[in-house]
Amino acid sequence: MTSAHTEPLWQPDEERIAAAAVTRFQAWAAEHHGAPAEGGYPALHRWSVEDLESFWRAVAEWFDVRFSTPYERVLGDRSMPGAQWFPGATLNYAEHALRAATERPHDTALLHVDETHEPRAITWAELRRQVGSLSAELRALGVRPGDRVSGYLPNIPEAVVALLATAAVGAVWTSCAPDFGARSVLDRFQQVEPVVLFTVDGYRYGGKEHDRRDTVAELRAELPTLRAVVHIPLLGTEPPEGALAWSALTAADADPVFEEVAFSHPLWVLYSSGTTGLPKAIVQSQGGILIEHLKQLGLHCDLGPDDVFFWYTSTGWMMWNFLVAGLLTGTTVVIYDGSPGYPDTGAQWRVAERTGATLYGTSAAYVMACAKSDVHPGRDFDLSTIKCVATTGSPLPPDGFRWLHDEVREDLWIASVSGGTDVCSCFAGAVPTLPVHIGELQAAGLGTDLQSWDPSGKPLIGEVGELVVTNPMPSMPIRFWNDPDGSRYRDSYFEMYPGVWRHGDWITITEHGSVVIHGRSDSTLNRQGVRMGSADIYEAVERLPEIRESLVIGLEEPDGGYWMPLFVHLAEGATLDEALIARIKQTIRTELSPRHVPDEIIEVPAIPHTLTGKRIEVPVKRLLQGTPMSKAVNPGSVDNLDLLHFYEALSHTRTK
Repeated sequence: MTSAHTEPLWQPDEERIAAAAVTRFQAWAAEHHGAPAEGGYPALHRWSVEDLESFWRAVAEWFDVRFSTPYERVLGDRSMPGAQWFPGATLNYAEHALRAATERPHDTALLHVDETHEPRAITWAELRRQVGSLSAELRALGVRPGDRVSGYLPNIPEAVVALLATAAVGAVWTSCAPDFGARSVLDRFQQVEPVVLFTVDGYRYGGKEHDRRDTVAELRAELPTLRAVVHIPLLGTEPPEGALAWSALTAADADPVFEEVAFSHPLWVLYSSGTTGLPKAIVQSQGGILIEHLKQLGLHCDLGPDDVFFWYTSTGWMMWNFLVAGLLTGTTVVIYDGSPGYPDTGAQWRVAERTGATLYGTSAAYVMACAKSDVHPGRDFDLSTIKCVATTGSPLPPDGFRWLHDEVREDLWIASVSGGTDVCSCFAGAVPTLPVHIGELQAAGLGTDLQSWDPSGKPLIGEVGELVVTNPMPSMPIRFWNDPDGSRYRDSYFEMYPGVWRHGDWITITEHGSVVIHGRSDSTLNRQGVRMGSADIYEAVERLPEIRESLVIGLEEPDGGYWMPLFVHLAEGATLDEALIARIKQTIRTELSPRHVPDEIIEVPAIPHTLTGKRIEVPVKRLLQGTPMSKAVNPGSVDNLDLLHFYEALSHTRTK
């Protein structure tokens, strides 16, 4: 972790600060809404959490949110859960996402890129036309506001059209990526009972075609509420019996009709990873997502009509919804469908070059893979258009910051961001007017009263604590699906500190207002009463070239002892001999502390992940504690269930 006395890795110059939208917003909000004119971002943030209603009113006005029925007040009830945002107001998310089609119909809305890496442009006018045609067909099929519409789709333009057409009708969107198996999809879609299913016949990944027609047939058989199935022939096959052809539903030249719905009307359902039970079906609202994403993309990411926004993601991850929201700021959105590392590890940089991306987002894991694979983006690609490289999924290690600075460009805004599917946004991360310190997220987001608390609810500065948010955010879930009394929602976030959102991450807020993420608090390492984050250990260990990936678990034992093994997936050709074990332990001892050194280092064939690529810590801990596999993990949530049998067997040998 860095200290307040270290020099920033990057500092925006005065010209960049002056040009940033957040700077112009602050000056305007000072004139019209009482925001502080001086003091830069820290003063603006303080005002945004102390005068929550004035701040969000200012955001709505600055971005010209169109309320077809005006709101009575900004915040009718600020209690959590259950905050009432903009009561009385009606609007439509899709209407805002397509506004640029009126002003700039022939400009590019979407750039579709597949594994050939050749971009294909779709104009705003064409996007609007397809949404108009499809939304009319959905209404003709009987889809009404509140009905659920599902997509089993890769990251292709058709998925964007289907989402916007669903929102235009006032229906509720939900999606999974086609690499999800049938059981994983049904665990999600069966909860919400969709009336329409958009599917592909297959997808291309890693240079190969993957036929999914059998899986689609299984989904159709197991989703009895379906009234229609729409076939998108990505691999060129004919629609199966009873399915509708995508081309027929999007052929008309029709203007979209936007259903004006309440601010709190559901927009989509996202899902938690569901590693230990059914995934949580998280419902977020049309208005809440609209205003939160305008703030996040327009102010924090500094996106506008001249920008090109590329984030590597799939439709099964909240970052896809966040990416599509780039349309709200009139930005060109890059829709990339394919492997992140095909035909080589540098693939994403090539896509960024060919699309002229100005903001390029990826995972911390991809950055570290590039660093270990001798990829040199700044040397091998023309990345002159990129202003910002952003990362999420896990904390970007300090070495990742240094590598991006050294290998992409010295004058590079690096934004490590952290939020969650739960809010489909960021709690902390990108601020274009603040310096970047190695290993740190720049600051908490506007309107987000992010704090680090000890177990008694005391705020901490410079110490590790629980990530909490003490005031409501518009994109917090309006509810979970199939949670009629709200008990699962309350238990998920409000059990530890009633009325305050506890997210389940360990963080440190530094003296200069930046944020350091230490990993999940629900799989916390706790030795001799000292809490430690797993992310700190991963960062230290995975610098070693012999270590591809690692997983650390802390187990409280029945006799009062504590066992902390480190599992390592070795790079090709490496051997876990006494010398490497000694180097691993010495690295951890030197960079962290003797307390962080594991009791045992164990080689594994690979590290298990969720379907969205996150290391699985809690289910592994449960398996090592002797919990049966059937109760420790939801098999449909894991990328490779076979890997978990290793830990199950290990628990048996330890207890003998």
